[in-house]
Amino acid sequence: MAISNIRYGEGVTKEIGMDLQNLGARRVCLMTDKNLSKLPPVNAVLNSLAKYGINFQIYDNVRVEPTDQSFLDAIQFAKKGEFDAYVAVGGGSVIDTCKAANLYAASPSAEFLDYVNAPIGKGKPVTVPLKPLIAVPTTSGTGSETTGVAIFDFKELKVKTGIASRAIKPTLGIIDPLHTLSMPERIVANSGFDVLCHALESYTALPYHQRSPCPSNPIERPAYQGSNPVSDVWALHALRIVAKYLKRAIRNPEDREARANMHLASAFAGIGFGNAGVHLCHGMSYPISGLVKTYKPKDYNVDHSLVPHGLSVVLTSPAVFAFTAQIHPERHLEAAEILGADIRTARIKDAGLILADTLRKFLFDLNVDDGLAAIGYSKADIPALVKGTLPQERVTKLSPRPQTEEDLSALFEASMKLY
Repeated sequence: MAISNIRYGEGVTKEIGMDLQNLGARRVCLMTDKNLSKLPPVNAVLNSLAKYGINFQIYDNVRVEPTDQSFLDAIQFAKKGEFDAYVAVGGGSVIDTCKAANLYAASPSAEFLDYVNAPIGKGKPVTVPLKPLIAVPTTSGTGSETTGVAIFDFKELKVKTGIASRAIKPTLGIIDPLHTLSMPERIVANSGFDVLCHALESYTALPYHQRSPCPSNPIERPAYQGSNPVSDVWALHALRIVAKYLKRAIRNPEDREARANMHLASAFAGIGFGNAGVHLCHGMSYPISGLVKTYKPKDYNVDHSLVPHGLSVVLTSPAVFAFTAQIHPERHLEAAEILGADIRTARIKDAGLILADTLRKFLFDLNVDDGLAAIGYSKADIPALVKGTLPQERVTKLSPRPQTEEDLSALFEASMKLY
């Protein structure tokens, strides 16, 4: 098991200047995005850096839903700056970009594809020492502050992929629930759906002892290892918090208890999936995001079309869990019960349908777009969506039930309309 150190509590961001002082940092890179650079979370970090006399440079050009090019721009900045510590303030896009910048600045002779997941890149193990990275999440979704994963859109192939290595996980995650108070409603919803799927997918993933072959050297062991007894604890706990607090956090921005709990749930699910992995919802989500046409979500201040990551993941969840439930139906049933289903008279063979219906009701209650058709896709797009899912073996191989191209086509078709 590998996780970052985490510190939780209202206002803990003000300690970040002391943390950097304690690390002996002389030149710090602060990464964020243009929207956040004007908001209270970045302000809180800047105040702490000023108070403790930390020398830093800001990079606020992070792209929401990063691309290979936006990663390369940040890497260029990091290489030039010769930084000895990094601070990432933002959602998964910012934290992932900062991980990549830290990695390639520490490995200046590496080609970009050296560390990118196979089969798209070479998936080489990271053996260079990285600089300390402190992650300050401002959304309650990706859990990126605890994981060794950095995801981006590979534009040329129109597909999302990433870098996965324990070596790139942050040194410290600062989980300050005050930062969630500036999140608009749909960002709370979509980041919450990411937590929901992280928990469900890691709990239902192929068990760790069924992964094969066993790596010949521990350095080759993937970050995503399959469901396991430690990840299960975190995944289930995160799922219970989502069931209790997500709707409240979305509906009432003043509900500090709900927002604080979702911020924690994001980290808990991150610890779970950061070691167990995710499977089909995530594998299928990458082309859904990568092939976006004109969709622009409410509450996102962006100049490009995008399907928010949590939305792209959750839209296939009813179809996916109906499909995977043949294997470990009892886990699917347990998840449905946590999310509010009455399973007292349920038959084990109906586990998938029960979980799918429970998820549909959950999404309907939260005004989620009615399937892939509502965000601009049609049946004509299914071959391209399947083609974009096939290279995602890092996650699709963790599905408890193997899938053919025909299975993937059927899952995309079943996700065109939800209600």
